[in-house]
Amino acid sequence: MNRETVIAEALGLLDEVGLDAVSTRRLAKRLGVEQPSLYWYFRTKRELLAAMAEAAMAPHATAPLPTPDDDWRAWFLDNTRSFRRALLMRRDGARLHAGSTPTGDLDRIRRKMGFLVASGVPERDAQMAMLAASRFTVGSVLEEQADTGPGGSTDLPADLPPIDHDSAFEAGLTLILDGLAHRAGVRGTPVGE
Repeated sequence: MNRETVIAEALGLLDEVGLDAVSTRRLAKRLGVEQPSLYWYFRTKRELLAAMAEAAMAPHATAPLPTPDDDWRAWFLDNTRSFRRALLMRRDGARLHAGSTPTGDLDRIRRKMGFLVASGVPERDAQMAMLAASRFTVGSVLEEQADTGPGGSTDLPADLPPIDHDSAFEAGLTLILDGLAHRAGVRGTPVGE
């Protein structure tokens, strides 16, 4: 057994039972070990959850970084969509990620910020846009993962249209991007034209 095995099994447990039911006791049973042996790899459940959150983000954290030739707006959209896909890959992915600190990804984040600034976006606006997009994405996925589906809530009026999570996410992301482009005064070819 090693740290990577513990994290992989913990993520498998997350997918099976959800975040509320993940426990070191259950994980130890799944691994066929005594619970105290997990402390060799993680001193606390909080450390384990942080490692799980980092591992769950691997698909996004390994996505190609922007190049100087990339359109900053198209890249911004693609980057945020990649983040959403990574969160949706795991049951309770948004809850697992919320409140985590991407310490292992700080160099990549700096390079992404540098790309936006080099593209003409003021540094503070680039920081706030990345933060807003991240928090918007986590919130959107949190709502999507909590959705019980059609007929899941009897509190809603019958004539209320169902929520299309993909369309709602894209509309909100476009508003963030349009606001950033307007605020930054950065011109370019509109995405999709």
